Amino acid sequence: MRIFRLYQINKVLLQHGLDELIPDRWMPWYARVMRKCVFWIRNQYKHETAGERITLALQSLGPVFIKFGQMLSTRRDLLHPAIANELARLQDKVAPFPSEQAQVIIRQALGLSNLNELFSEFQVDPLASASIAQVHAAKLRSSGTDVVVKVLRPDIRKTIEADMDLLFTLAQVLQKWLPDGKRLRPVEVVTEYQKTLVDELDLMRESANGIQLRRNFEDSDALYIPKIYSELCRHNVLVMERIYGIPVSNVDALLAQNTNMKMLAERGVEVFFTQVFRDSFFHADMHPGNIFVSTETPSEPKYIAIDFGIVGTLNKEDKRYLAENFVAFFNRDYRKVAQLHADSGWVPPDTNIDEFEMAIRTVCEPIFQKPLAEISFGNVLLQLFNTARRFNMVVQPQLVLLQKTLLYIEGLGRQLYPQLDLWKTAKPFLENWMQEQIGVKAMLKKVKANLPYWSEKMPDMPDLLHDSLVQLKALPVQQQREHQHLIQMQIHATRAAHYGIVGATFIIVAAILPVYDLHWAFVALSAGTGVGCWLQSWRKGHRELQ
Repeated sequence: MRIFRLYQINKVLLQHGLDELIPDRWMPWYARVMRKCVFWIRNQYKHETAGERITLALQSLGPVFIKFGQMLSTRRDLLHPAIANELARLQDKVAPFPSEQAQVIIRQALGLSNLNELFSEFQVDPLASASIAQVHAAKLRSSGTDVVVKVLRPDIRKTIEADMDLLFTLAQVLQKWLPDGKRLRPVEVVTEYQKTLVDELDLMRESANGIQLRRNFEDSDALYIPKIYSELCRHNVLVMERIYGIPVSNVDALLAQNTNMKMLAERGVEVFFTQVFRDSFFHADMHPGNIFVSTETPSEPKYIAIDFGIVGTLNKEDKRYLAENFVAFFNRDYRKVAQLHADSGWVPPDTNIDEFEMAIRTVCEPIFQKPLAEISFGNVLLQLFNTARRFNMVVQPQLVLLQKTLLYIEGLGRQLYPQLDLWKTAKPFLENWMQEQIGVKAMLKKVKANLPYWSEKMPDMPDLLHDSLVQLKALPVQQQREHQHLIQMQIHATRAAHYGIVGATFIIVAAILPVYDLHWAFVALSAGTGVGCWLQSWRKGHRELQ
């Protein structure tokens, strides 16, 4: 199965002529020879542009590859604009599956004999179609509310499982044979990625995520989350309020309505850090196809988010560690950044902190307090990889989703408002958050949160204190008894070993005596003595166990 899927992937790449996009200097001679040997697989898309061929190939390969293309489409600083524009089609313009099939799935999931029972209107042509599902517009018959109905692609799970199986195999090979395999932890990274994809296949989970995000941002001026109709949601169908806004990637339309682009970019950073550090629950699939901008107040723009299949969470330790790193970086305290990495175990304990500090300064100082337009992300990424390899920095799989989301946010910031100073925008938010975590307010907040538990346990405290003191008083006597018992056990073990050795000696002698033609009584006496010693050894050992 894995070999067949690998062949299928290779076939698609060759049919779309993607091997022709690789510079000759990057392809070893044996790779070029192998390509010529596969003479029956030719480029069938010679007249399409490079961007169109890449997009079509990723679309043919399925959801795992489409997700990769979606992420690439936000990195216009790394790709040619024509390629980035074509890849952007993967965000919501993937080829749809038949509408008749979608209607059957909806009827079966909701127990309807006809869609007219629930919807007064239902648009046959999908509004959008992505890697996992497609969306149809509709109107609820009961209230006349405009909604969208999201339907999972049929048999999508089988395709994803096949690709994940192949990814696991490749990850195992890389982890075993690459020099950096253990540090990069590819198997753990693929495991985390698989969790997110499996979660995305359950629309009941997505509805719960959407409800949680809506509650977190209920009164927010920066982000709106549409209403989820949970009573109409199933594992393969989701019904949600229909939103009307401008896709965040449509910069021309945003400018045409005089949107405050600076505020829009700053609010994007605010929304991201609020989700991560205030809520520890963040939308982890924030590519442009899932983000819109409200048309109501262009001077104070508000984001609208959809598609909550992939969300991320952080535990308290990771959240605090990241916040301290960010604040130290914003303050240019590279020594603290280096020390935090060492304390958290991300680098080996024997790392030279002075050298590590200098390496971090080399990467960070050139980009500090610069607008996004003046930062070469590709160069920064290369330096970060080199630094990580040099100091054996271990990859943290639990942060992969966060890192991917940060890439989305940074890519959107470049597109919306290249003059944005990301560091200056985020620093006040993180400093306030840190003060709330370690200041007097934080202490009072924790006391208030624990007060019900303490008040419940308070009446038991005198008895618990008395019992502890009694046990403490009896501890020396108990330790002395245990010490004496241990000495007795050692004595019994030693005696058992002695008897065992003596018994073995007499048995060996009993086996040798017949050679000297002695009376059988001597043999019997020696054997009997040996067996008796063994029995005594067993008794001593049994007593030791008791």
